Amino acid sequence: MRIGVPKEIKVLENRVGLTPGSVREAVAHGHEVVVEHNAGQGIGMDDSAYRKAGANIVGSADEVFARADLIVKVKEPQSHELELLREGQTLFTYLHLA
Repeated sequence: MRIGVPKEIKVLENRVGLTPGSVREAVAHGHEVVVEHNAGQGIGMDDSAYRKAGANIVGSADEVFARADLIVKVKEPQSHELELLREGQTLFTYLHLA
């Protein structure tokens, strides 16, 4: 499975869907992980930490959404991200439906 981790774009959200340690585990179990450039910046993890864990770094959220079977986020998708989701793709995130 190809797992995608876009940078969070909701205002004041600095967390990231997967840490480098989580990426390492996913890769060890045979998955491919695609992480948007600077996605981990808010938690003090740069792209090199994700590369070292086995992730491929891509330049945009558009590319993450286009390449991934599973999108992992912290916050609910924002309007631009909703447009990027496609049929057959799975979204793993916290939804605030209230």
